[in-house]
This record gives sequence, C-alpha cells and structure tokens, in this order.
Amino acid sequence: QVQLAESGGGSVQAGESLRLSCVSSKNIFRIYFMGWYRQAPGKERELVAGIVSGYSAKYSDSVKDRFTISRDTAKNTVFLQMNSLKPEDTGVYYCNVREARYGTDYWGQGTQVTVSS
Repeated sequence: QVQLAESGGGSVQAGESLRLSCVSSKNIFRIYFMGWYRQAPGKERELVAGIVSGYSAKYSDSVKDRFTISRDTAKNTVFLQMNSLKPEDTGVYYCNVREARYGTDYWGQGTQVTVSS
C-alpha cells in the first residue's frame, strides 16, 4: 500500500497563493501517477493536476495558467503550487497515487483550501 499525507491548505483571500505538499510512504520514482484532485462543497471530485511517469504534467482548464504540479523525488513529495487563487478554487484537495497503469488508486485524507473574495 501507499500512504499519503497532504499539508499546506488554509484560508486565503482571492489573488493569494498556497503550496500544497503530499508526502508518499513509498519512493515516488517508482510511481506511475501522482496528482491532485479537489472537491468543492456539493460538487463531485475533479482532477486538477497530474503527472504520469515519463510524460508532461496535465491540468484542468480552470487551473491551467495558475497551478503548477512538481516533484521532489528525493523527499518522496509532490507539490501543487497554486497562484492567483479564486473563490471557485475552494474545496478539499486530495493527493492521489496510482502505482501502475491499471492499479489501485490511493488517496490522502485531504487538506482544506478556502478562498474568500
């Protein structure tokens, strides 16, 4: 199994920035996919950013020019840099890992991000 621990969430005003961190219990060098999802109140969980090993990062259209996903392989950590935050970005952000293309998804406990006007 893979255990994930997210951190970095908080309450900010529109236009400010946050950086989320996700520490994996396993070496992320071997991980097929790592990404970030979010779930807004009353909404379905959606993928906002992700990296498949060997490929460039992908982003949802709503965050394309504002969020950046990156890795620190030595520390088994994936980051989500969130700039120019909007109230629409409010939600619980979850780190997601899949060890293989058709493997099981693993999820962190989530970290709350609240953006006010």
